[in-house]
Amino acid sequence: MSQLFYKIVTFSMALVVVFSTMSYTINSHFCGDTLVSKSYFSEAKTCGMEMKQDINNKKCSITKKNCCKDVIKVIEGQDNLKKNSSDSLSLDQQLFLATFYYSYINLFEGLHDKVIPFKNYSPPLVVKDIHVLDEVYLI
Repeated sequence: MSQLFYKIVTFSMALVVVFSTMSYTINSHFCGDTLVSKSYFSEAKTCGMEMKQDINNKKCSITKKNCCKDVIKVIEGQDNLKKNSSDSLSLDQQLFLATFYYSYINLFEGLHDKVIPFKNYSPPLVVKDIHVLDEVYLI
């Protein structure tokens, strides 16, 4: 049960970090005071009542106030996250890690199958029967 809770909390914290660092843009189109369209990922749809001025006809220019307006709201995400300081190690720390790694890897290095470590040593001479002296009998 505790591992399930741990996984849920970890996943939710990852989502919080992702969504707090993202920037969002909300586009809204108003026709007068009425909200016509709202969009989160693309440009908002218009109502089709925007004023279009004829660019070719420069003699006749009518200036009328447009009843439609577009509102763009930008929500900036965080940009100042604390970075891990493990990127910069001092010379002593690098030396310690290198020696620890080298000794740890060589710790599990075994001998080859053909190497006999006690090849040049002869066994002791048997003067008396040790089993009888220690009274150890195998049944």
